Amino acid sequence: MGILTSPAAPMPRSTTFERWWRSSGAWVEPANQRRGGESGVQLLQPRDPGRPLLYCKRQSGHTYRSLLHPFGRPTVLRELRAYRAFARLGVRVPRLVYGAARQHEGRWQALLVTEALPGFVSLEQWYAAPARGQDNPPTTAMLEQLAAMLAHLHLAGWQHGCCYPKHLFVKVTPQADSAPLIETAMLDLEKSRRRWRTRDASRHDWRQLWRHRGQIPEADLVYLQQVYARALATPSGTLQP
Repeated sequence: MGILTSPAAPMPRSTTFERWWRSSGAWVEPANQRRGGESGVQLLQPRDPGRPLLYCKRQSGHTYRSLLHPFGRPTVLRELRAYRAFARLGVRVPRLVYGAARQHEGRWQALLVTEALPGFVSLEQWYAAPARGQDNPPTTAMLEQLAAMLAHLHLAGWQHGCCYPKHLFVKVTPQADSAPLIETAMLDLEKSRRRWRTRDASRHDWRQLWRHRGQIPEADLVYLQQVYARALATPSGTLQP
């Protein structure tokens, strides 16, 4: 039995994997059948109540195929690579706690454990709340920060690959004597990949965001795309003052 794992694992590989594999929690994304196997997400309570909640993606036989891996490779390992790459770029993602894959009785098993993002809500949740609109200053500032994050990602040659409102997260913290502090993040990088051309990554992610915009007003998405175009014209996707 072989194991591929994250170098941050604090215990011997086999015992660590088994401990996480046997952990239990409430299903926030029940295991569903796809890619020749199963994949689901559980919410785990940390031993230390002062620590953030944990999300554990658990997969069995859930693989992708490529030229390098024609016989299949766990999608968790591709997602691990993207998490680390995004973090190096300065794009906020949930903190990795553990990630590994093993072959057990001829079948792949894989785990991805990440910390929750305290205070963050998805773009989907933001617009599900009442009284959200483009004339709301926090919404406008939030859209600007999201645009900069997407531009920075695409200029670096990465495509999110599943750019839905439920995978883009924001946190708005009121400040006593200044504008609110806006933070952005991404998660669910299972389909993220490198693209040679920025426009290919941009076209793919924007097509998905428009298709799955849900309750986001068209005017807000138009504004988001306008700000994104401005950020894309800068060397690193930053917004000019």
